[in-house]
Amino acid sequence: MNKLFLKCTVFSFMALVSVKMEAQNADKNTDELAVYRVTSLKVNDLVNTKLDVSFDYGKRYLYGKAWLTLKPHFYETDVLTLDAKGMDIKEIAIMVGKEKTPLKYTYDSEQLSITLNRKYKRTEKYTIYIDYTAKPDELKAKGSAAITNAKGLYFINPDGKEDKPIEIWTQGETEASSAWFPTIDKPNQKTTSEISMTVAAKYVTLSNGKLVAQKDNKNGTRTDTWKMDVPHSPYLFMMAVGDFKIYKDSYNGKEVSYYLEPKYAPYAKQIFGKTPDMMNFFSKMLGVEYPWVKYAQIVARDYVSGAMENTSATLHGEYVQNTERELLDDNGESTIAHELFHQWFGDYVTAESWSNLTMNESFATFGEVLWHGHDAGQDAEDRSRYEKLQSYLRSSKNGMSPVLARFHYNDKEDMFDNISYSKGSIILYALKNQMGDEAFFKSLNRYLTTNAYNSGETHQLRLAMEDVTGKDWSPYFNQWYYQGGSPILEIQYGYANGKATIVVKQTQDSSVQLFSLPLKVDFYVNGNKIRKDILIEKREQNFSFDVPAKPDFVDMDADKILVGQIIDNKKAEDYLYQYKNAPSYHNRIEAIKFAAKDRSNTAQLILLAGLGDQQDDLRTLSIKGLDLNDNLIKEAALKSLLSIAKNDKNTTVRAAAIMKLAATGDASYKGLMDESVKDQSYRVIAAGISGLLKLAPDEGNKALAALDEDTKNHVTVLIKKLNNQK
Repeated sequence: MNKLFLKCTVFSFMALVSVKMEAQNADKNTDELAVYRVTSLKVNDLVNTKLDVSFDYGKRYLYGKAWLTLKPHFYETDVLTLDAKGMDIKEIAIMVGKEKTPLKYTYDSEQLSITLNRKYKRTEKYTIYIDYTAKPDELKAKGSAAITNAKGLYFINPDGKEDKPIEIWTQGETEASSAWFPTIDKPNQKTTSEISMTVAAKYVTLSNGKLVAQKDNKNGTRTDTWKMDVPHSPYLFMMAVGDFKIYKDSYNGKEVSYYLEPKYAPYAKQIFGKTPDMMNFFSKMLGVEYPWVKYAQIVARDYVSGAMENTSATLHGEYVQNTERELLDDNGESTIAHELFHQWFGDYVTAESWSNLTMNESFATFGEVLWHGHDAGQDAEDRSRYEKLQSYLRSSKNGMSPVLARFHYNDKEDMFDNISYSKGSIILYALKNQMGDEAFFKSLNRYLTTNAYNSGETHQLRLAMEDVTGKDWSPYFNQWYYQGGSPILEIQYGYANGKATIVVKQTQDSSVQLFSLPLKVDFYVNGNKIRKDILIEKREQNFSFDVPAKPDFVDMDADKILVGQIIDNKKAEDYLYQYKNAPSYHNRIEAIKFAAKDRSNTAQLILLAGLGDQQDDLRTLSIKGLDLNDNLIKEAALKSLLSIAKNDKNTTVRAAAIMKLAATGDASYKGLMDESVKDQSYRVIAAGISGLLKLAPDEGNKALAALDEDTKNHVTVLIKKLNNQK
């Protein structure tokens, strides 16, 4: 789930991340937490869940009937415990054929303890019938930073008095599905499902699996039945009801559909259109075809998180719902990829406990990174993982951060942080680098196929990798999954008597582990690149290499896989060489970020070069960092800035250039501002009006007043943001 989006972050990611919050208690020693969080005990296994529900909009109630088929997991039992939060229980019975036999039970408003009619063995299935009313708005549900509410079922504008659609939707993660149907609300449970919803005939419904029946009733309602023939976890159950328009796409013979409010229906393909390509890419990469009967994406109002990977039916917050004009400035592609990758890692194979959340969220965030590389090239992939690294580093302190596979925590909601998302994703990327792509993806295939439609944990991933490669990966997992923190490396470079030397110190807090780090180092000598492998495994370590001359530049961690920080005190000249001659995305952005702060002439040369960078964010950073008070720099930059302001394909870059030119105070740019106000992009219009307000205030105010209401509403917000970002 991309809960860091408000979190997964608006865009991931999380990112968007991202969207996306700082890790909680980064400097807390998690060993001090007394409670070890064991995986939930399985006394009974869910087998099938059949629900028949209807809704009372006035009371905000769900009237439900549930038929739960279960069997003892191993030991025979005559007791069943179900999670059922804040419900009115009207009847509980066991089905004997078609007959109902009442059962005794106790209920504390959180759990039902049911005495069965006899002891059942693990080879025997039994079906429980429950007649109940769910009252989510009366539930005192505790939310979190990641998921702001946990009442499971949400009525949006049920009385029709607000200026928003009337909707119903559900949110199950972490354990809130039991607020709208009785179940064993644990991620290590799996059950097939059948959900029948009786709704006003004018509304559209969505749930897991396939729509197998629609029955028109005589009272103006309709009953839709959705069926999932393969097992999935209760927290991944979903329902949605409302006035949605459906755009139908397809992938490999399966229906792919997009549910949007009518206003946004014309833009469905522009919003979600890459989904079939994503499904194809992920299926081929993992060697496991998309595992569900269909894939739907629906956009809900007032959603309590970023997005949720319900099995075969992802629910997005309204941020992803944009018009064609809004899409000129932003899109939700990272989140769309994130939630889709969950259909394998999280839905097909589910983390068996919240301690193992990395098996869901780290992989989904990793999926974002790989999609960007497939869709837009290696530079885009490197940009995405750089963003994840920075997101993680902001969550750490002196190298201290919580454990990834975290068996001690205060609350399961604490697991939804930048450790489970960002750090976990780049740990996977570094592992891919060490293992090699072929072995890595074959290992993922082994993990998925071995645990299909079941739950998994980090040890099973490790064992799959060992099975494929023949190598013991325990050291890697012990270091990155079962211990916290990350390295901080202080580097000193030297050269004497034909030898290049590197002195490395691990300077992370003394409470953080000592890391073993296999890295690659590139020496740039006389126009050639010489690559060396090093293994950093001591608190302080010296390396020496024969080279034909003094290196012009040394690129430590050339593949940029270090999950940590490097401090090497480079100077402006080093960064200029780095930008031009060792131009990975990581090296380029680090050079530009340094130059934006340094302000030296050499640094300004980096920023001038950055105006032509292939990545839009680096062009934007370069524009903002330029010192136009330096006449030589100003003279060299103005022509490029004007061209960018008029022609750049990215609206953020264009807006930055327009703002930069306006900041010169040169009235000759007023014509550019006038033209910008006529643009389709809200961001470009906002930059143009901001420029006019500086160069010709009266004309700027008139231009703002003349905008249509929709444009004015967007632009007014953006003007404030642009001026805050200067």
